[in-house]
Amino acid sequence: MADEMTREEQATAAREFLEGLLEAYGYEASVATTLLDEDVIEVAAEGNELGLLVGPRGSTLAALQDVARTVVQHRFPSRTDRIVVDVAGYRQRRVAALRRFTQQIAEEVLESGTERALEPMSPADRKVVHDTVTEIEGLSTRSEGEDSARHVVIAPAS
Repeated sequence: MADEMTREEQATAAREFLEGLLEAYGYEASVATTLLDEDVIEVAAEGNELGLLVGPRGSTLAALQDVARTVVQHRFPSRTDRIVVDVAGYRQRRVAALRRFTQQIAEEVLESGTERALEPMSPADRKVVHDTVTEIEGLSTRSEGEDSARHVVIAPAS
């Protein structure tokens, strides 16, 4: 039966979890789900003063997303789509800021001709950096390091 659980049912389970958590902590927020593509479900909370749920550089949000995913996987063990949690539009703002930062570093690499290693970052943030640099002629990227020390290097194209 679990094989027949729909994306909508998974989205509902994730939404109910996030609504329950917000209520338990006394936050007033609305929660909406969006089916982003064939295997990604976004659960987004909007409200005032939700910064505590984002945490420093999104660390609390990442943990919240992991817990939401675990809750959904527990209910639907045989099939679970990717669950993405956002709070107060943080993810979109983070992508925009990371793109601006990457473009600035890319300009410095182009001017100096010297590669530059960025700080360790999450897989999602590394993807934003790689995608941003791909749009800039004369540069390349590579990921280096292991686990929490994994980072992107922006280099002049060979």
